[in-house]
Amino acid sequence: MREALRLEGLEPDNLLAFLALLGLLRALEEADGSFLPRAAWDVDIHPMRPRLFLSRPVEPESIAEAVDKGIVVLSKGYNFDGRKDLNYSRDDCRTLLEQEGREAILGSRWRVDLLASLMSDAAIEKNSIDPTPLCLLTGQGHQHFLERLAKVPSFSEPLRRSQKGKKVHVFSAQCIAETLFHPWHYGDPTPSFRWDPQEERRYALLYGDPSKTNTTTQHGANRLAAVGIGTLTLVPQLRSNSVRANILGGSFEKGEFSFAWPIWRKPATLSAIRGMLAHPGLRKENGLSHLGVDYVMVARRIQYGYYSNFVRAVPLHRL
Repeated sequence: MREALRLEGLEPDNLLAFLALLGLLRALEEADGSFLPRAAWDVDIHPMRPRLFLSRPVEPESIAEAVDKGIVVLSKGYNFDGRKDLNYSRDDCRTLLEQEGREAILGSRWRVDLLASLMSDAAIEKNSIDPTPLCLLTGQGHQHFLERLAKVPSFSEPLRRSQKGKKVHVFSAQCIAETLFHPWHYGDPTPSFRWDPQEERRYALLYGDPSKTNTTTQHGANRLAAVGIGTLTLVPQLRSNSVRANILGGSFEKGEFSFAWPIWRKPATLSAIRGMLAHPGLRKENGLSHLGVDYVMVARRIQYGYYSNFVRAVPLHRL
């Protein structure tokens, strides 16, 4: 009998939460192969949230500790030789992918999987690679994607967080537990990737200038999502007479990128979820109903000024 734990923190319309769910399954696979993790959505219980299924009963605190351990192991592959941005030349990209492909072995291929989710020497824009469409940081405002991707998952030191006027230390496993099992508080002063719609802060919609206020985020969610992105393989795609980058679940229409993910009822492994993301029926009405998918959520990438964000996802056929 599989035990199910409801993941109260992971909202179904938040891209960061979905990436965190992928990262959760990948980290558990890495931490302990006997967990056999699977996930499904509590479609009939509101508010809708995913459930985590494991092969044996495990307390939430122990799950968080195992996830933290898995992230620490996987984070060893996040070494980009001091590069800050995803701007490799075609030759540098090809050399790196060939080298890591030769060194990868069955059971230890996370680094090459991660790189394959970020770049391809077949998808080129001008003189450098066309990066994953999930890369929203290109140096604007001193925000560099690779620099953060190397830093966030390996950031396991206790956080100093303000709480009732005092500074308290919060350990990394506790940050994971807060992200998975509780509503998010957004109280962590750590880097993020602009995948959370909460990070869309337009001056015209606010009382004050958002560039003059400090931003805080959900640290555990960003650590999990930094692992989750490594499961979304980049797919070279012919677009406007040139080969450009796309990813599993991604689509470009009229120059706008969107990411779609299914809401499924039966427990599914990470491999099965990736299969649904790659399925040609993902964006068709009832295209995955035979797989137990009720509907599909879609989050659009938007840009205003120099900055890009993802907005809250909506069910596909309400678009």
